[in-house]
Amino acid sequence: MKTEVLAEVWEIIGDRLENPPEQSYVVEILTHRKGADKALEKVGEEATEFLLAAKNDDYAREVEEAADLIFHLLLALKATGIDLADVLDELGARRK
Repeated sequence: MKTEVLAEVWEIIGDRLENPPEQSYVVEILTHRKGADKALEKVGEEATEFLLAAKNDDYAREVEEAADLIFHLLLALKATGIDLADVLDELGARRK
């Protein structure tokens, strides 16, 4: 598994917040007037899109939507103050 990609994306999200580029989707979502609700809404939207792709048995679309879902989940974690390391630790604890 390429978990280093998750760590890299997590770092990029944090960096975009600390050093916001002029136009950044990450900053747009995480500083939205709705607050964390905007990131949470995006998780719901992407989850639905993933489910529809899976239902339609479209592998390429499933992969795209799964990536979108994971990305937006990372944004939601950041928006709600949950550290990715804590989530990964929890997953690790569950496999024992």
